[in-house]
Amino acid sequence: MKYLKQIGLSLAISTLMLGASDVANAQGRRGRGEERRQENQAAREQRQEERQNRRNEQPAQQQQSSQERQQRWEQQRQQQQQNSQERQQRWEQQRQQQPGNDQQRQRQIQQSREREDRWQQQRQDQIRQSQEREQRSQQQRQQQQQQQQVEQQRREQWQRDRDRNRDGNDRNRDWNGRRDDNRNNDNNWRQRNWRQEQEQRASHYRSDWQRRQSFLYQRQRLLEQQRRLNQLRYQQRYLDRVRRDQSRLQQWRYNDYGPYNYRYRRGGSYYETNRYGAEMLQRAINDGYGEGFQAGQADRQDGYGHNPEEAYGYQDASYGYDAYYVDLNEYQYYFREGFRRGYEDGYYSRSQYGRYSNGSYSILGAILEQVLGLQLLN
Repeated sequence: MKYLKQIGLSLAISTLMLGASDVANAQGRRGRGEERRQENQAAREQRQEERQNRRNEQPAQQQQSSQERQQRWEQQRQQQQQNSQERQQRWEQQRQQQPGNDQQRQRQIQQSREREDRWQQQRQDQIRQSQEREQRSQQQRQQQQQQQQVEQQRREQWQRDRDRNRDGNDRNRDWNGRRDDNRNNDNNWRQRNWRQEQEQRASHYRSDWQRRQSFLYQRQRLLEQQRRLNQLRYQQRYLDRVRRDQSRLQQWRYNDYGPYNYRYRRGGSYYETNRYGAEMLQRAINDGYGEGFQAGQADRQDGYGHNPEEAYGYQDASYGYDAYYVDLNEYQYYFREGFRRGYEDGYYSRSQYGRYSNGSYSILGAILEQVLGLQLLN
């Protein structure tokens, strides 16, 4: 019993201790729950306060955003008005400039028509010149054939006379006398024909001068439109030299410079002339080289393309021509041969075909021989 009482007492004490512990734990849990509730309540109140602050701030932000949108809209509206005013001003300026543009288009159309007319005129002139050259070439061939026939007849006559007079000295002296007479008569005949031929050449050259003057003025206007000032100055210098040469030609008087004892080469064929004609052909090549050099130099300074045939000096090719003992087309042929070589040296700033010395241009002797092939006959 004693042990049972002790056991019961122990159980009671344990029960009391466990109950007290449970009570303490419960009270601790209630204290902690209360703290958590208070913390949660404070957090909820803080969140509510934040939400309230945000709700209070939204109208101010919305008002500020609205003001910013209003300002942007005002700026866009002002920009649109300014753009509209600028377009209106440009339209007004274009409308005011419209008559000037129409006039400019009309001038361009007129200039295009004038260029077309000039081109047509140049083409017709070239065709006419080609026909004239062909006619002169045909006349030259006919004259050469006549001269060959005369020479052949004279040789045949001389052969017959020599055969008939071979037997005796007296008859031989008679034959010599007749031969001298024939030679004198032939020289007189050729001298009369030479003089008549030279006068015809001079007359034709003077009559052709007016036509070349008209073409020159057309080219002058074209160069002015193209703003090729250096080529225009060269063309003016060339024209001045040709005019001075015309004055010299008017004072020139016919003189007999002897028989045709020089031979020159052209296109694989040989032609004959006298000492004066030979000197004129040499001068044509030299003068052509000098004119070509200056024309090529002018085109290079103007920034224009390489085109010697377009230069007026090449197309005219009459500077230095005297109209005696040499046809104009012959002179122009050799003038242009020198011109092309001089143009290349001037355009590329070199001295391949000639040189400049003592204020004048001259073609190299080897080139002159190559182009002309001049030979002295017995």
